[in-house]
Amino acid sequence: MINVVTGAFGYIGKYIARRLLESGEQVRTITTHTEKPNPFRNAVQAFPYSFDKPELLTSYLRGARVLYNTYWIRFEYGNLTFQKAVENTRILMACARAAGIEKIVHISVTCASPGSALPYYAGKGLQEIAVVESGIPYAIVRPTLVFGAEDILMNNIAWLMRKFPVFPIFGSGNYRVQPVFVEDLTDIAVSCSIGRESSTLDAIGPESFTFKEMVQLIASKIKPNVKLVHVAPVIGIALGKIIGFALRDKLLTRDELKGLMDGLLTSSQAPNGATRFSEWIEANKKTVGSRYSSELARHFKWSHAA
Repeated sequence: MINVVTGAFGYIGKYIARRLLESGEQVRTITTHTEKPNPFRNAVQAFPYSFDKPELLTSYLRGARVLYNTYWIRFEYGNLTFQKAVENTRILMACARAAGIEKIVHISVTCASPGSALPYYAGKGLQEIAVVESGIPYAIVRPTLVFGAEDILMNNIAWLMRKFPVFPIFGSGNYRVQPVFVEDLTDIAVSCSIGRESSTLDAIGPESFTFKEMVQLIASKIKPNVKLVHVAPVIGIALGKIIGFALRDKLLTRDELKGLMDGLLTSSQAPNGATRFSEWIEANKKTVGSRYSSELARHFKWSHAA
């Protein structure tokens, strides 16, 4: 069985591709950086996002049964906007239909909504509409806060704790998060490829924390003597910009902070992930945050980070 996974050299896409290969299935990827080192070597063929050449993009999809779509942007950069990412998604869905794809498994985010006041969540909502309107049976999987070895947010929280004597908690810190392990998300996504019925479901970890509790837990494992300081959100954004400028990266976006504080990374559905964040951080306390993870280096300037 042939599958196409967008972004298999990235984070979530890499885990999905690995799981499919382990189960004996074939994988192709469509990626922004075909020249990137291929972690799967000859096991995964890599093709570019040829959004400007739909016939070519269709040919990359032809012969596959399932399209696992992880394509999106964390923030706008250069000429790549949320609106452009939505337009690209519509092109991808049209090509998937022309290629005869039988099922789309689309990775979204909890609380995605085209009516959201936050452009990131609004764009994700419009992206979901593009999937539904493709006419192809689909599974839209909406993870909460994803954590894992290559995760940027959790890793960089730990990195900041290692590097600085204080760590900021935005506002009260009483807003909630329900972290889900990337491999649990992978299991959920792959299981959704079975059958031709369409569905939308959240991917949720088994533990719920306030943001303050989560930060305290990370600190207790990484650097118990780090001082946790409550700051106003506007100060948190300003600090993020300053540190991001020094690191030549975007450390935190307004949408991410507002979505976090508004509780958008939680779900009312029953947890369907098995891995407990508290146990994972204990098992990985010696390595998490040992290096800074740059979003710009990973997706836009990867060659400079090699």
